[in-house]
This record gives sequence, C-alpha cells and structure tokens, in this order.
Amino acid sequence: MALDDFAGAAAVVTGGASGIGLATATALRAAGAHVVLADVNAAGLRGAAERLRADAPDVAGQIVTAVTDVTDLASVGEMTRQALGVTGRLDLVIACAGIGRGGAVETFPAAEMEAMMRVNFMGIYHTVQAALPPMRQQGRGHIVLLSSVAGKLGAPLLSGYCATKWAVRGFAIALRSELYGTGVGVTTVYPAWVDTPMVGAEGLQTEGLQIEVLLKPEQVAAAILGAVRAGQRDLTLAPNPDIARLIELTRDDPDQAEDRAGKAYYRRTHPQPA
Repeated sequence: MALDDFAGAAAVVTGGASGIGLATATALRAAGAHVVLADVNAAGLRGAAERLRADAPDVAGQIVTAVTDVTDLASVGEMTRQALGVTGRLDLVIACAGIGRGGAVETFPAAEMEAMMRVNFMGIYHTVQAALPPMRQQGRGHIVLLSSVAGKLGAPLLSGYCATKWAVRGFAIALRSELYGTGVGVTTVYPAWVDTPMVGAEGLQTEGLQIEVLLKPEQVAAAILGAVRAGQRDLTLAPNPDIARLIELTRDDPDQAEDRAGKAYYRRTHPQPA
C-alpha cells in the first residue's frame, strides 16, 4: 500500500550512516517522519544523527539510532523493537545496508562472497522478517528493498555482487505475491552507479570495469520517496545509456546481452597492438 504522507510516520532506514541510507533518512525527516537510523557503524551512526538534527532543527520528528548488524536476526529484532517504541507502529522500512566486492571468479575469496551474501541478501531477509508481524497486524506498511542494476543484468568481475542483487530481486517478486491483500507494499530499487563510499571501496576492485557515476544519493532518495508515495513496485534508475540499453537487452534477448557484455570486457582486457 502506498504511503502518501510521511508526516508522523515511523520509518526505519538500515545502512543509515552513509550513502543512500543517510540521504533517504534526511529526506524522510524533512518530510516530517520519525526516523530510526540503523547501521553497524556506531560512530558513523552518531554522526549521521547529528547531521539530521543540524539540517532540520525545527522538525518535530524523532531521531532514534540503533546500532544494528543486519546479518544477525537478534540484532535486527532489537532494532525493530526500538522502532515500535517510537509510535507503536512501523510504517516504513527502507533496507539500504549493503557492501560491494568484485573480482574474477577464480580468485575471488569464498569468504568475501559469503560476507556479501550475508549483508546484501540475508540482511534484507532478516529486516523483512522482523518488520512483517507488526505490519500485518496494522494491516498496512511499506517496505523498500535496495537491489541494483546488477540485479537486472550480468557484469564481468561483479558476478558475486550480481548474484546477491538478483537474489534481492527474486525475493521481492515472491514477497509481493505473498503479501497480496495484506496492505503491505514492496518497492524494489535498482540504481546504477551512485556516488557513495561503496564505489571507492578497496574491495570493489574496479580495474577492468567501466564506471560512470551519474547518480547522487539525494537523487536516489527523492526517487524512493516518490515511489513509496505512488506504491511503485519497480524503481529503476539508470541514467547511463549503456547500462539502460543492456538492461533492455537482458530482458528481451539475454543471450545477446551476455555476449555483448562479454565482448566489451574482452576488448578492455585484451587491447589490440598498435
């Protein structure tokens, strides 16, 4: 169900200490929501809360910080209890917590892949599992799940990351069917490269990738709030023409899309002699 008025709404944002999470929390507070900022980074969380208060000192909505490890169901449960303590409701949950890692499959450590799956997918699973009981009881609520354009296409050197984001996509599709008639809505967000700390993260291993950052966190945040208001199921943000074309091709002709991505990667990594 669409949430068309954020004033007085109780909203949880995981990954709220930085990037898309912080930008979305900022936009929600400006719209009058009570914001529960959740992140595993305690120091970053304190800084984010201070920034929210400084940016909108006259806004009445509460700001609650919850140090949360989304890979731990008990930690997510405690975050949800804190959120329910604000108004007794849970109106909106935005699951932004995520990490990015990349590299060739044969050299990419299994431990890194497992960590990425625990955060990017199991973190979302835990967050949804904790949010659903109060939302079902209320008969309304909205959940936003951050996937990526990597959940709509295949990218060399990002095979593991793509796997986690396709998992979020499949989960969201099935979840919407499961929640039909409950009053609980689900929006899945598929952004292209965003100017966040993840893009510069050491483990991303961007050598060999074509990265063109055309989105700011604030743009994504504004689009998320608009999608929630509209009850939109799919929010794809791909201003990059090459990415937009590859998404369309993956949908319409997946074999050709794989070959095109593969050829482009091969040319970048096997330059022709002059």
